[in-house]
Amino acid sequence: MESETVELHEAIIQINDQETVIEVGEIIDQILQRRHRDADYSIEIPLALLRQAEASALRDQIVAGAIAGISLLVGGIGIMNIMLASVTERTREIGIRRALGAKKKDIIAQFLIEAVILSGVGGLIGVVLGIIIPFIISTFWGMTTIVTPIAPILAFSISAMIGVIFGIYPSMRAADMDPVEALRHE
Repeated sequence: MESETVELHEAIIQINDQETVIEVGEIIDQILQRRHRDADYSIEIPLALLRQAEASALRDQIVAGAIAGISLLVGGIGIMNIMLASVTERTREIGIRRALGAKKKDIIAQFLIEAVILSGVGGLIGVVLGIIIPFIISTFWGMTTIVTPIAPILAFSISAMIGVIFGIYPSMRAADMDPVEALRHE
């Protein structure tokens, strides 16, 4: 009886238990190593590829989150600088309001509201762009994009919160001004 050599280009093995997929792949690899010492084969385990893809997606999310966090920090510092400049420019106005009986909490509220409005406008622009850009991407490039209903609400809320957080220092600084000194300011 004469033996015939058969060339095998691909073998697909389906394993129903996900817990043993990698273990079975390693066993098959050991068997093939014994029979094919020159390693003329490769084993692809979809579960392992899926885990690599998940790890890669997690890394991408962490990087995107870090970029978003840095952007929020820079935006917040920008709001704080604008509000500090506003406090400096309006020193005389603050002095007049305090001299006419405005309480510290009134001054704080005024500048906090201005900071929230400023960051809210930025947040609104960001939300509009966050809805339009994925629409353009899906329309012109055919890529699937998803904007969940909670995303614009969350983005706008975070924007308002940034306004409050970074508006506190300028508001407190405005409220702590001595009315007499503020009225002398030119």
